[in-house]
Amino acid sequence: MADQQPSDTAPKWWSRPAAPGAQAQADSTAVAGPAPSQPDSDPSADPAPPAPEAAAVRYDPWGEQPLHVTDRGKAAGGGHLVRMRHALVLGLGIALLAGGIGGWLGVLAERQSSTRLELPQAGVESKNRAPESVAGIAATALPGVVTLHVRGSTGSGTGTGFVLDGQGHILTNNHVVSDAKDITVTFSTGESVTAELVGRDSGYDLAVVKVDGVRGLQPLSLGNSENVKVGDPVVAIGAPFDLSNTVTAGIISATGRPITAGGDKGDGSDISYVDALQTDAPINPGNSGGPLLDAKARVIGINSAIRGADASGDGAERAKQSGSIGLGFAIPVNQGKRVAEELIRTGRATHPVIGVTLDMEYTGDGARVGTKGEGGKPAVTPDGPGAKAGIQGGDVITKVDGVRVHGGDELVIKIRAHRPGDPLTLTVLRDGRERTLELVLGSANGS
Repeated sequence: MADQQPSDTAPKWWSRPAAPGAQAQADSTAVAGPAPSQPDSDPSADPAPPAPEAAAVRYDPWGEQPLHVTDRGKAAGGGHLVRMRHALVLGLGIALLAGGIGGWLGVLAERQSSTRLELPQAGVESKNRAPESVAGIAATALPGVVTLHVRGSTGSGTGTGFVLDGQGHILTNNHVVSDAKDITVTFSTGESVTAELVGRDSGYDLAVVKVDGVRGLQPLSLGNSENVKVGDPVVAIGAPFDLSNTVTAGIISATGRPITAGGDKGDGSDISYVDALQTDAPINPGNSGGPLLDAKARVIGINSAIRGADASGDGAERAKQSGSIGLGFAIPVNQGKRVAEELIRTGRATHPVIGVTLDMEYTGDGARVGTKGEGGKPAVTPDGPGAKAGIQGGDVITKVDGVRVHGGDELVIKIRAHRPGDPLTLTVLRDGRERTLELVLGSANGS
């Protein structure tokens, strides 16, 4: 078998990088064809000298491969530093963000902690108050005070009253129920029941209503208005402007204050004459009929009227303001007690009288007895208390029990502050001379 010549041809799966100038040599071979065969050479002969280095490729700025190098990344060592730098920046950012959030949460927690813990506050204490305090008086009296809702032919209204006894009798003002068709009484507990009118008197501005079937009634204790002095503390309870169970406080600012109220009918039949207790405790519409209480929670008066401030309008118009200006008036409880007892017994009240007709047009000081009575009758009732005491027509009554009176209204008020049968001392002016007369009050049915 013939020896096989070693072949320079490399396997197909193997390749080597082309040497410089190799591509040019290949191209020339492709053009000229294969080189002529060389005779077998002696293997022992020296190998052919290596081909000279290919000439350096000259840069052609207009060629297809300009000398622009694309950065393919750093070496292995440079990439590690970049990753460390990125990690450091990321960690620093996270730290700053966490610090900011933590600081904000800390400030918020500190504020909330300060609000809850640093502001001082009193603990829960007993709600009991001294009996003579305003709160103690209110706590004692409120269960016995009621609010009256009245519906009549001319509309509806609200007033106040207070319980007199365990039978359900309630005292209030006449002007609260004078036009009543339906009366509803609401207690401080919120319970409401229907009430019936027992009796009323316009001259004293007092009325009594009654509720049935109510258990646990708490009557208020009655004081004595003769014991009241100017400056004594007082508490008023009522429903001003339909705000039930309203408590206000003040003092007695005057006693024996003669006032008249009513007169809406025009014929004088609804005028009330009160020798009133004056108070600066705020009283407003809706307080009418409510109790005026002393420091021992005893009723010393029945709130009845307020003095409104005159306000000038355009031209001759004048109006009265309805709010409290610190001048409230209460019927003394001694008078209220007597009238209430008569209304409960008979449905009517009696009025003390002196048996004379007064000249209400007289503008001088004092109360002048008229010269003629109604319907041509004598001004001094024959065999009446005044006639028996020696009063004559034209006399001017200037004092009652030594207290000066300045007009006819004041005289009526001073007389009605007494009971029928009470003795009085009158000072009268006749023919320019004063004289003293002793008189025993008579009785007449009220309206």
